[in-house]
Amino acid sequence: MTATIERGSATAPVNTPASKKKTPTPKTSTPRKPGGFLTSSNGKKVVMAVTGAVMVSFLVLHMLGNLKIFFGRDSFNEYAHWLRTLLEPFAPYRTVLTILEIGLVVAVVLHMWAAISLSRRAGKARPVKYVARKSQANGYATHIMRWGGVTIVLFVIWHLLDLTFGVVNPEGFNSAPADRMISGFDPSRWWVTLIYFVAVVMVGMHLRHGIWSAFQTLGWANRDRNKALRATAGLVSIVLVIGFLLPPLAITFGVVK
Repeated sequence: MTATIERGSATAPVNTPASKKKTPTPKTSTPRKPGGFLTSSNGKKVVMAVTGAVMVSFLVLHMLGNLKIFFGRDSFNEYAHWLRTLLEPFAPYRTVLTILEIGLVVAVVLHMWAAISLSRRAGKARPVKYVARKSQANGYATHIMRWGGVTIVLFVIWHLLDLTFGVVNPEGFNSAPADRMISGFDPSRWWVTLIYFVAVVMVGMHLRHGIWSAFQTLGWANRDRNKALRATAGLVSIVLVIGFLLPPLAITFGVVK
């Protein structure tokens, strides 16, 4: 006689109470911050690189124009007049120059905005300072970029009041550009030349670090190119510093009269 064994509750399927069932957690996407790319760190670095390139281009052209003082007063005055009459008679007097100046101001404002925003974001990302001290090179670069930028802005304001608007220039606004320049760096105003010298050197140090940072932001820097790119940043800075210092020093020491 064959015995039949029925399966008991030990082998029966277990029904989990509804209260103990785990419901899958729906995946939530992280909301994107308003503003898109420009509000991101990478976007602000690109803004700094592009606006920096605009300012470097302006400095190169401005330096070349200043060097015309070595070709005589008439050559310098003709250059200044040419700037103010670009595209005449299609565009009214000084229209193109004014547009370029406005574009330069916008570039400077955006550059400062991006720099300040990145600095604040970096501070919020690490509210507690590292135990290990930063290297002297990094600290040096940070001070140069921060205080150098402030020094440059103050110098630009003085420079405009002196040589562009003639407010603090002995010759005044209605004088010829060459007369304002030569009078502005007269040997009796040696302190103006000294201020100019310090400010231009600060510009050079700011440029050197800024150009190198732009190379990194644009993704050009790597182990094979670093030495060449650093040399390029240094060379551009040195050329601009020498080019800007030659006219005032020549005037102060009597080479240009």
